[in-house]
Amino acid sequence: MTWLPQIEANRRNALKSTGPTSANGKHVSRRNALRHGFTAETVLEPLEDPEEYRAFEAAILLEYLPQTPVEQELVRRLASLFWRLRRATSIETGLLRMQGEILLAFRRSRQEGRAGPFGETHAVPRQDTLAGSGNSECAAADRRAATTSVSRGIALSYLRLANLDNELIDRLSRYEGSLWRQAVQTLFALQTLKRRR
Repeated sequence: MTWLPQIEANRRNALKSTGPTSANGKHVSRRNALRHGFTAETVLEPLEDPEEYRAFEAAILLEYLPQTPVEQELVRRLASLFWRLRRATSIETGLLRMQGEILLAFRRSRQEGRAGPFGETHAVPRQDTLAGSGNSECAAADRRAATTSVSRGIALSYLRLANLDNELIDRLSRYEGSLWRQAVQTLFALQTLKRRR
């Protein structure tokens, strides 16, 4: 049981703690619980364009033409889910792109014979000196090698990401799966409501 003096002391202490007072402090504290954009219900304004989201939502509303308030909420929910799925794809693409850029920079430094991280140098012959430019068989082999190289580069980028944080890709995949399940449930509820009319 709480005593009356303790309740009064709690009230006095609560008055002393008013939270952030500056505009910057309020802006920062507004996002205290936010670590990433997966579970955000709305657009993260500093990172994404609110007008682009509104246009996206309007296009989804136009496609489904909700007639009742419940249908309208379901369609808005669907737009939010699809937007967040796009965000998850964008995050995955960005992560792979960053790792790919690191990989390409490493390859360039090796080809130019620069010193590696431990002072060693790697001289790799340039591709144009290995094959004649007029030979069609060599050109076809170069295209196959380039395709293999792209696939290999993506796989290496993925492995680097997994090695940096093995939970990162799993977390992204779980969020994406959860968003798809919610989208399917929302679509099912929307179709059920439309069949009732």
